[in-house]
Amino acid sequence: MKCLWAPSAQSMSSTSSSTPEAAVSVTGNLQRLFSHVRVENLAAGLSGGVVSTMVLHPLDLVKIRFAVSDGLELRPKYHGIWHCMRSIWQQEGLRGLYQGVTPNVWGAGASWGLYFFFYNAIKAYAKEDRQTELSATEHLVSAAEAGAMTLCLTNPIWVTKTRLVLQYSADPSRKQYSGMVDALVKIYRQEGIPGLYRGFVPGLFGTSHGALQFMAYEELKRDYNKYRKMPSDAKLNPLEYITMAALSKVFAVATTYPYQVIRARLQDQHNSYGGVVDVIRRTWRNEGPLGFYKGMVPNLIRVTPACCITFVVYENVSSFLLGQHK
Repeated sequence: MKCLWAPSAQSMSSTSSSTPEAAVSVTGNLQRLFSHVRVENLAAGLSGGVVSTMVLHPLDLVKIRFAVSDGLELRPKYHGIWHCMRSIWQQEGLRGLYQGVTPNVWGAGASWGLYFFFYNAIKAYAKEDRQTELSATEHLVSAAEAGAMTLCLTNPIWVTKTRLVLQYSADPSRKQYSGMVDALVKIYRQEGIPGLYRGFVPGLFGTSHGALQFMAYEELKRDYNKYRKMPSDAKLNPLEYITMAALSKVFAVATTYPYQVIRARLQDQHNSYGGVVDVIRRTWRNEGPLGFYKGMVPNLIRVTPACCITFVVYENVSSFLLGQHK
């Protein structure tokens, strides 16, 4: 797998290579990478993220409320997914179930758009000048690199979403934040840049989630097309895309879910932790291993159809846009 910053073989073998030559090599690698960038992938990923988020945001809200349920008295007590949704509906109506939807739409749209944008460029760069398919490991590394680049740009949006979702009062005058922009400004003024990047470290670990998902998705598609005796990039029908997306998402969630609990607790405004290790230690001590899986059921109920919607929209929009481009 080619690293984006790797010097060329010529500069590695030359004993007279210097810093300027290395800089030229890095610049050349970046230019080749950006030659594979397609705005169509950005638009298609953004479309899929926005559609799935608008449909399934209430389940995301429920997942986060369960993920931070650490016993604090101020938190509402819920007996299950439907009890949580019914309680919020009775207190605040549909508006309550869509608290935090603005940063969620922005975050999901930007994240999926940028993820597909970076992932396809990195994957095309890795396949440059070779006839063989990428291996599972190379898909994993490409997706991890794309996830890290995406998180650097979107983490502040996810912090604001978490804060807005965890406003429990039905009275708007008692809420700390009135909306996404208000939350961004207040977090920046009160906590600075570090406040906007709370949960970044577990989020960075969480890129393994996307990497595992994309690796599984690519391998499933390739093996299925091989079974059909079709080219590995042959177009599938919507049901086939849904099946591949669902299987890859369930695999990724089951493998990496605890990081989402750790991240949500770090971003929560109602509790204070000293860092990732402190969250892990206190969660383990107070709630045991099951504490790291709180909210996983509503998360699976939400993310599996969300992933299916996103991938089906992405595959069809990107095929249409790239077809138009050609």
